[in-house]
Amino acid sequence: MYAVIKTGGKQYKVAVGEKIKVEQIAADVGQEIVIDQVLAVGNGAELRVGTPLVSGATVTATVVAHGKHDKVRIFKMRRRKHYQKRQGHRQTFTEIQIGAVNG
Repeated sequence: MYAVIKTGGKQYKVAVGEKIKVEQIAADVGQEIVIDQVLAVGNGAELRVGTPLVSGATVTATVVAHGKHDKVRIFKMRRRKHYQKRQGHRQTFTEIQIGAVNG
């Protein structure tokens, strides 16, 4: 059984037992969270698609860790204008493990 969930402005296809990295969630490590924004639920050949959400469907997950992705380097330059700008960014994430898909 799998589900398509929406969290942090992105969509993820998840199944039981998977670990995924999503945008930062305000939850402690080891805490169980319930994601109720489920866009689709599939089981074999059967697929239920919501408009836009599947009513009554939830995904239960456990927070495994918090962290930061690798640094993305931003470099801006204008030729012949003596303008250079360097900047870096590290996006924060929350790693979750999917426990159950109810739908």
